[in-house]
Amino acid sequence: MHKDRVIIVGAGMAGLSAALELSARGLDVTVLERAGGPGGKIRQIAIDGAMIDAGPTVFTMRWVFDELFAAAGTTTDAHLKLRKVETLARHAWSETERLDLFTDIRRSADAIAKFSNRAEAARFLDFCKRAAKVFETLDHTFIRHSQPTPIDLVRRIGIGRVDDLWQISPLSTLWRALGQHFHDPRLRQLFGRYATYCGSSPYLASATLMLIAHVESQGVWLVEGGMHRVARVVADLAVRQGATLRYGAHVAEIRTAGGRACGVTLAGGEQVDADAVIFNGDASALGAGLLGEPVRRAAPAVAANERSLSAITFALLAETQGFPLLRHSVFFSDNYAAEFDDIFKRRQLPAGPTVYVCAQDRGEDGDAAPTGPERLFMIVNAPATGDTQTFSTAEIEQCALRTFRLLERSGLKVSRTPERTVATSPADFERSFPATGGALYGRASHGWTASFSRPGARSKIPALYLAGGSVHPGPGMPMAALSGRIASQSVLADLASMSRSPRVAMRGGTSTR
Repeated sequence: MHKDRVIIVGAGMAGLSAALELSARGLDVTVLERAGGPGGKIRQIAIDGAMIDAGPTVFTMRWVFDELFAAAGTTTDAHLKLRKVETLARHAWSETERLDLFTDIRRSADAIAKFSNRAEAARFLDFCKRAAKVFETLDHTFIRHSQPTPIDLVRRIGIGRVDDLWQISPLSTLWRALGQHFHDPRLRQLFGRYATYCGSSPYLASATLMLIAHVESQGVWLVEGGMHRVARVVADLAVRQGATLRYGAHVAEIRTAGGRACGVTLAGGEQVDADAVIFNGDASALGAGLLGEPVRRAAPAVAANERSLSAITFALLAETQGFPLLRHSVFFSDNYAAEFDDIFKRRQLPAGPTVYVCAQDRGEDGDAAPTGPERLFMIVNAPATGDTQTFSTAEIEQCALRTFRLLERSGLKVSRTPERTVATSPADFERSFPATGGALYGRASHGWTASFSRPGARSKIPALYLAGGSVHPGPGMPMAALSGRIASQSVLADLASMSRSPRVAMRGGTSTR
């Protein structure tokens, strides 16, 4: 009996999710990954034998993974040890200005009242209600669909609920919307950071990104073994379901026949045939012609001025003193507008960066500081110019000096050494993810049309599908996993329509109608 063959290019979270779904449905699935292991941007860096997560560091939207594992006939708890946390992050502006936020919004409101005043706490609660409304409006009508258009969105919401669409302020920027809720500029800065979760500027991104506040209030978890374990677990489970994962397999071309994708050619010349191909790389690589001229029109290349943020990251094994780090801590610059002007207008490293620190040997209470060196991962936003500009060692060191100076302003001293520090630049990310300039989130979410500009699961080439953070529904580990589910369901639906014996619809609740 013929089994439909699917090739998945890339073993990032989206590709692995699609591999698990499709192999569980009995398809012949082969994942081809250029790197030596799974994960894509969910990477780890080894320093003196210590493994440091150097990609996504926050596990949210657990329901995506619950549905993914359920579709494969198992449960999340059977494969991952997750611990739900109460504290989201610690935020600092100076040694005396600190604010912790919690999944319990009432507890966050109390903290805001002490940090700022009771009026700001009340405005925060109103903001949370608005964020919940945005998520509720967009969850089933936009996020879970393959490639919504503005007309589709209105149709799914329903004529009787059009007011709901306007209440989520799709035409406003996040920064302007935050100004309606917060008078304290520090709080506006804090919640404006949600734009960076998808690689964008709060001054240009849509106000709908406030839904992230609601997502975080629904739960944040720590993963025993680190975030990279999620990719490993999904990869191993896909193999147990029958999928084949080949590492060190560089796909040079996606082949077509009769206008349809029909397989791939590896860099060494090997050809692998398929009934469908899922591309789990940055979609811009297709438009740039890196996978061959026949599939160039599958997805548009993203112009350099439309790219999302890149980053300078530092993975360290270092001793710390002073500031009581939590697992997640954010240290804010004193001129937020200048930071994003440097990046998006002047295309240079910010003179005054905001710094995110993930202290991977800490919990959420800040009391259990490790003795001796600890694993740290730091992110500084940077322009996605890795294909046209290589920051010199001196420039990266200047960025490091500005970074650690900012931390010291808030009381955190980090005793770093060159041999225990690994820096990654936009040029490094460009080498790993070609045709991006090092952009980590695909197209920036600037303007109300940006979310509709991301490619959907079905490309313009029949039998060629797209998945990953550069396509709908967007970046972030759960969104990438969801895109893999949407792509796999699109494959199943299209293959079923060509078959005499249609397959049964997928479990798990994802819809592409």
